[in-house]
Amino acid sequence: MKTLSGRSKAYKIFSVILLVLLALFFLFPLYWIVTGAFKPAADIYAKEPVWWPSEWVTTNFDNLFNKRTAPLWELAVPFSSYFAGKPVYFSVGPTVPAAFRWLVNTVFMAVTAMIFTCITAAMAGYALAKKRFRGRGILFALIVCAMALPKQVILIPLLKEMGALKLMNNLWAVIFPTIGWPFGVFLMKQFSESIPGEILEAARVDGSSELRTFTTIVVPMVKPGIGALAIFTFINSWNDYFMQLIMLTGGSQFTIALGIATLQAETSIDMGLLMAGAALASIPIIIIFLIFQKYFTQGITMGAVKG
Repeated sequence: MKTLSGRSKAYKIFSVILLVLLALFFLFPLYWIVTGAFKPAADIYAKEPVWWPSEWVTTNFDNLFNKRTAPLWELAVPFSSYFAGKPVYFSVGPTVPAAFRWLVNTVFMAVTAMIFTCITAAMAGYALAKKRFRGRGILFALIVCAMALPKQVILIPLLKEMGALKLMNNLWAVIFPTIGWPFGVFLMKQFSESIPGEILEAARVDGSSELRTFTTIVVPMVKPGIGALAIFTFINSWNDYFMQLIMLTGGSQFTIALGIATLQAETSIDMGLLMAGAALASIPIIIIFLIFQKYFTQGITMGAVKG
């Protein structure tokens, strides 16, 4: 017994040390970006790595915020460009540094895609898991197959579709293709499989409508899956540089990644500017993860292994 107890303690100590080392390994890029954003140029381009800034400066953020300006927001009439040829704005915000506008664009795009994807995926996953209808198996098989398709394969149809809707150079051109994310439907179906059919049948006997059953019974039971999907969707939309580059062409509609890329194209490579932009862009992702972190691990372990 003493030997087993000693082995158990040694295993726990080894596990803690290993986890700490892994945590430091994955946190180091964030540390390097944040400290690099406040380093002077001499530290950034030094031959030997400067692990701690010799002087904390805000020059990189000054360059990021002072190079361009843009309206803080531009609220356009939906599909107005389809009829008028160009967007019709009914509200335009005050002029601010373009970096703030790019950050607002990126947060709006990622949060909107996250909300709509969670809603549609939860509904579709519940229907595929608990409803019996003709072609259900084929439909789910097509969704699984769609998960294997890279975005480059469906790029031309998406371009034609967004062009026909007059949504090119509009954030909705990046949001709409994300809403029907096949992985989201797959994940929510796996969670919905765990809902006891007896509870749903009891709700129907009590006269509960489908909408009420979904909102009051299904959603609370699959909340861990929705939380995990929210994180996945937000990060996927935030980091989808390829679709942003293809769909967005105007400066006021740029995301933070595209905006920083255009600033770099105007001048020589400025690593300090890149790190300042990366540090600014990492803030919303960290906030979203902290909000949904309690569902993240539970969502991965519960839903992804059911079938």
